[in-house]
Amino acid sequence: MTLAFDMADAAACERLESLEQAVRAGEPQVYLFGAGHVGKALAHALSPLPVRTVWVDERAAEFPDRLPPGIVQHCVPDPLGVVAEMPAGAAMLVLTHSHDLDFDLAAAGLSHGDLAYVGLIGSATKRAKFLRRFRDKGGGAEAAGRLVCPIGGDAVRDKRPAVIAALAVAEVLTALAQYQPAEAAPVRDCIACAPGQRCDDAPAPRLSRLP
Repeated sequence: MTLAFDMADAAACERLESLEQAVRAGEPQVYLFGAGHVGKALAHALSPLPVRTVWVDERAAEFPDRLPPGIVQHCVPDPLGVVAEMPAGAAMLVLTHSHDLDFDLAAAGLSHGDLAYVGLIGSATKRAKFLRRFRDKGGGAEAAGRLVCPIGGDAVRDKRPAVIAALAVAEVLTALAQYQPAEAAPVRDCIACAPGQRCDDAPAPRLSRLP
């Protein structure tokens, strides 16, 4: 092993800072909507990972006094407006205090068309209700097939926030690793529905089936 030492003068510090910023700029983005118990657990689970996490909620009082390292707080009166600003390849996790807001955010994420992951907290029943409402409002089957609900899957039936967060973060990292830009991705049918099956009857999509 060879060790090299250099003086940490102003120029060296500036180079290191520029390098760190360049590395951070290349990391995928995760948008976390909701600062409740599961949202807090997800923020802590995402904090040490090589992603840039934007934590969104309209209720400033719900955020902790000290954010986990690397987490950017975004307190806005209308979280829905954030979705339009999300870059291609980003991931979003939706778990707000309002079912209506959950629907609006997840629907906007599916309509975005080029996100790596759109996850909605809930049960199979909530997923079926969401997809029925999404379809009634004109949502297409291909878009509906990209919804992941419940987040974290259903193999581990443990509702503790930290467990949900661990399972969901594993899904997000897998989806980010498998992401292909929309223009490069092969044409495929809805990953959730069998031929002739309605989206609200379909089982939750498995990430392992993504191309």
